[in-house]
Amino acid sequence: MADRTSRETQTRERQERRVWRPGSALEAPEAPLGYTHRWIRESVMEFDDKTNVHKRRQEGYELVRAEEYPDYSGPVVDEGRNAGIIGVGGLVLARIPTELAAQRNQHYQGVTSNQMEAVDRDWMRENNPAMPKMAPQRKTSVSFGGPKNSEG
Repeated sequence: MADRTSRETQTRERQERRVWRPGSALEAPEAPLGYTHRWIRESVMEFDDKTNVHKRRQEGYELVRAEEYPDYSGPVVDEGRNAGIIGVGGLVLARIPTELAAQRNQHYQGVTSNQMEAVDRDWMRENNPAMPKMAPQRKTSVSFGGPKNSEG
């Protein structure tokens, strides 16, 4: 005899459909709470960039070992002084406390702002009242086509 239960009473686990997305060579495991991950340059065209790694370590970055993420199946450096570190194509994964990363970003925003002010002062230094220069504009906008059609 056939099972006559209605479909409304039957339940099944909801199945999530996988969504396609392009592969990324720089996929990294999720950073632990309170930390931020960042890829840093270890080498360029097979030449070691010890200075860059040393500078980042002085800033507070620490290299991320693959053994800390047993479920991670991405690329790992096989040989050399960074063996066992998550890395690909001359880049290694490093982590920094989120608080330090925010301070670092704030510092470099200040440096950038100072540089832009210096460029603006240099530009305006040669200003002549007979032929005044316009103040630099740092705003951009995008428009498409001609004027708006009010008829719809």
